[in-house]
Amino acid sequence: MLDRRLADTVVLVRPVDFDYNEQTGLDNVFQKKPIHTPDKIKERVLTEFKGMVSRLRTEGVTVLILEESLHNRIKTPDSVFPNNWFSTEHDGTILTYPMFTENRRAEKRRLEDLEFLLLDNGYHIRNLINVGKYSESEMILEGTGAMVIDHDNEIVYAAQSRRCHPKQFYNFIHLRRYKKGILFETNDSQGNPIYHTNVLMSIGAQFAIVCFAAIAHDHQRQEILQTLGKSHDIIDISLEQMETHFCANILQLCNKENEPLIVMSENAFSGFLPSQKQRLKQYGKPIIVDIETIEQVGGGSARCMMAEIFSPCQNDGL
Repeated sequence: MLDRRLADTVVLVRPVDFDYNEQTGLDNVFQKKPIHTPDKIKERVLTEFKGMVSRLRTEGVTVLILEESLHNRIKTPDSVFPNNWFSTEHDGTILTYPMFTENRRAEKRRLEDLEFLLLDNGYHIRNLINVGKYSESEMILEGTGAMVIDHDNEIVYAAQSRRCHPKQFYNFIHLRRYKKGILFETNDSQGNPIYHTNVLMSIGAQFAIVCFAAIAHDHQRQEILQTLGKSHDIIDISLEQMETHFCANILQLCNKENEPLIVMSENAFSGFLPSQKQRLKQYGKPIIVDIETIEQVGGGSARCMMAEIFSPCQNDGL
């Protein structure tokens, strides 16, 4: 029986449109304008993507690839980060979310393709639910980028930002009947709100990565420490580890043998202290992928590239 706290299947999107996204660059300070030509960037990104897919499959993770439609669409330069526009839950529900920028809203038009991809691979779909209005442009909530979920304890953590509107966050909590939502304010090293929660926090089955230095208020730091610390070994990382290395943008998965894995970029692995690496290895085998161009130009790392599939699969005997 698989550990349902951890997904053994992920959806990745082949990044044929990948480029520096001027629209998201307004508040994502992790993005860096490229020095290479568009053709060179595309070549590098596709190589990184293929390498990540191959590594995950070699380790026993099921990887489903959502291909870009080549007709009648606008460019979606951030489509390589699908966890922002949809997520799945254990009861077979697919949720879609209101996105901050116009070209990211266009990614949601792929919902029918996603449905066919899951059904064709034996996954059960019970409901398709959009959080808020489909055309929402103000009360934004960018999926599991904006929210980090403690599945065992049914608690959702979120950093308030342009990508996470408080009303939409609590709408999600009530919609999916989570026990608690913890909303907090953040500052990066320049005093700016951090655009997505999953660049400062990652929650696995038994461990959590948190950049407490990025949480603006002491009482909020204490609430997170006390709540999350009841059930998880918390590894506190620095602002430099968060901003330069994406050390919090990692994801714990399991393979078909129910062995825990922790997926991260080469950059993130190099940023952890030796003592932190030893603690992490207690909770899963590190799966290290080279996604340097995607990180630098896209402003997101390994966790952002993977949308977990918790939906029941007929192959599991469910």
